[in-house]
Amino acid sequence: MPLVFLALDDTLLDRSGAFRLWAKGFLDEIGAAQDDLEWLVAVDADGLTSRWDLADLIRERYRLRVSSIDLVDELNGGPQTFERLDPMVGCALEIAGDAGLVPVVVTNGPAEQQDARIRRTGLDRYVADWVISEECGVSKPNPRIFAVAAQRVRMRLAGAWVVGDSPEADIGGAAALGLPSVWLHRGREWVDNRFAPTHAVGNVIQGLSAIMANR
Repeated sequence: MPLVFLALDDTLLDRSGAFRLWAKGFLDEIGAAQDDLEWLVAVDADGLTSRWDLADLIRERYRLRVSSIDLVDELNGGPQTFERLDPMVGCALEIAGDAGLVPVVVTNGPAEQQDARIRRTGLDRYVADWVISEECGVSKPNPRIFAVAAQRVRMRLAGAWVVGDSPEADIGGAAALGLPSVWLHRGREWVDNRFAPTHAVGNVIQGLSAIMANR
């Protein structure tokens, strides 16, 4: 029964799509041009930009009088109102489970926020468990977080797979452990010459299929 470590953002949940939908509404609300959508998506950097830094950039660009803390709250909560679990992803997880795979979410981020997203979208019904960096004190790509995830479901790391869209956090983590991996390229080219994924696919459904095909 292969253990499969799955990233959350832009792997199991379409975080980028949800942010884009929120950003469109936000720009309308403040009277900004929709041409600024690509700027806002770019400075968000797939969520890697600190929410405080992003709030400052937005306040400065649009000369908003809203407080930074209120804008940070909006940046944290607003996009999540648009977040849904794709039914096809749920179906793929069910098929993978029936085939003997054990899916476990391994994600970086605030524990309360990430836990709420997993439960609110119903993703919790399709995975064996989940591990969040803040709660275990270590982040991807550190191998320890994957070890914690394996312990959580009482399985060994040997034979596990790592699936995710981050070259560093996901594929780098797999490489550090000597585990096979599946990279969700999202239209990008692989450029890191330190390591490489076992497979590169377009989405998590294809990723799970690739793992099942390797059994």
